[in-house]
Amino acid sequence: MIVIAGPCVIEDRDILFEIARKVKELKERYSEHTWIFKASFDKANRSSIDSYRGPGMDKGLALLSEVKEKFGLSITTDIHEKWQAKPASEVVDIVQIPAFLCRQTDLLVAAARTGKAVNVKKGQFMTPWDMGNVVEKLTKSDATEILLTERGTTFGYNNLVVDFRSIPVMKQFGVKVIFDATHSVQRPGGQGKSSGGDREFVPYLSRAAVATGVDGLFFEIHPEPERALSDGPNMLRLDEFESLIEKLFKLHSFIEGNF
Repeated sequence: MIVIAGPCVIEDRDILFEIARKVKELKERYSEHTWIFKASFDKANRSSIDSYRGPGMDKGLALLSEVKEKFGLSITTDIHEKWQAKPASEVVDIVQIPAFLCRQTDLLVAAARTGKAVNVKKGQFMTPWDMGNVVEKLTKSDATEILLTERGTTFGYNNLVVDFRSIPVMKQFGVKVIFDATHSVQRPGGQGKSSGGDREFVPYLSRAAVATGVDGLFFEIHPEPERALSDGPNMLRLDEFESLIEKLFKLHSFIEGNF
């Protein structure tokens, strides 16, 4: 199973390294699984202009490069404009496309042409069937490896739901499908100038995803989510993550062996 985990955004070097250290520890303990460290250098789609966005691309990529070298972790980060694809690809192993930008053709083409794997978050406004067009854009741009990530679908105002039919539907495109367990419990814009969330539902949804046959799981994690500078309400504490991932691996083994 693929596990993508890390903070929503790079806050500072100490917090980044604390989280990376935990991911490395879990990677060594569960080495049969593929581990990817995730952190954003810029959250360009925050609810408010006053919200913290990150350290910026140059400093952020430098810190992610440090994480890669110091902890021996594969790295992913998201890009928001096509010119960011090349410099990001010099550091990361997977280029991530944010959900709000999943239809942006020029951005997809630029990511594909880096030669790195591309992980596209399914837009909250997209059907799983429509993601076939996204896959086609990437394959016709010579993408080497494609991942699609389910992260919930808009349900009324300030709320998301997950339709787990999306996992087998998107797997029919011949790509790996990831389930974003923490963004799927987000309440977009639910706190007025920032998003809310219901992290208590993360274990339930992630178990359902594993039972559905997902190829990987995506979690945003933090030592103190209540003090996080972005997406705190839906992030998991480091100790909660460790306990949950162990149970999910056991469930994955059972599903693989019996279904």
